[in-house]
Amino acid sequence: MDTNTLRPQHPIETRNLRALYHLIRSCEICPRRCKVDRLHGEAGICRALKLPEVSSHNLHYGEEPPISGMRGSGTIFLTHCNLRCIFCQNYPISQLGHGKPVTVKRLTKIMLSLQDRGAHNINFVTPTHYTAQIAHAIVLARKRGLTIPIVYNTSGYERVETLRHLEGLVEIYMPDIKFARPETARRYAHAPDYYEVTKAAVKEMHRQVGDLVLDESGIAVKGLLIRHLVLPGHVDETEEILRFIAEEISPHTYLSLMSQYFPAHEAFRDPDLSRRLSRNEYEMAKEFLKRYHLDFGWIQEMN
Repeated sequence: MDTNTLRPQHPIETRNLRALYHLIRSCEICPRRCKVDRLHGEAGICRALKLPEVSSHNLHYGEEPPISGMRGSGTIFLTHCNLRCIFCQNYPISQLGHGKPVTVKRLTKIMLSLQDRGAHNINFVTPTHYTAQIAHAIVLARKRGLTIPIVYNTSGYERVETLRHLEGLVEIYMPDIKFARPETARRYAHAPDYYEVTKAAVKEMHRQVGDLVLDESGIAVKGLLIRHLVLPGHVDETEEILRFIAEEISPHTYLSLMSQYFPAHEAFRDPDLSRRLSRNEYEMAKEFLKRYHLDFGWIQEMN
């Protein structure tokens, strides 16, 4: 990293950016802690290198209502992922690496262009492995007139130490919580520590930004929004995840309970994941919402 690019920043921003770039020099930016030198061309499990790679950027209208609103979310899909989910529905981007490298300056221009097009927010999808470069771009974009909120749209598999360097830069955290059992996370994402790591990460996110806050038009301005995709054959884990949210995060948490699972990537190899979610399974998941009094958020209709 060129230290000259840091001189105009606030001292706290400078310290945080230096720390984040240091974490990818012998990469420990995420819980995998591969210890590869990404700044000099070494790749770890996620396969990301020095430059962030972008698959696409556009106004997106398919997010939750407070995120997409009427004008769309300024969504930036980042290539690669630190999880290896066998059922990933974005696998051409996350697993196959479809995308193009961009500089931090180019990423800054993309953010400003999305704001100019009317986006309600800047929505970084799968940002974890590019946290340093994203934070750098946010600092530059704010100095050049970016005023809309930043959405950190993540799998939830995050290091608390990394998240702490984002405090004050990210207004909205939008993590998934995918699995509650080590064996499930090992089998489906090669990450047996997923749930314990993600619980700590979500607690840190909530500490930073609190419950979701909407403006007078119903658009999110700050806070935590959690997503959970109900997996076929694993509704018992849905119950555990909802219990955790209600008891250890906040009963006022906005939760998107998703029924849209379909077999993708390598899911057909697994007996549980090779089918769609049943209506009965999703009804059970909705009953758990009632049991734990999670009244804020969204459910989906099943076809």
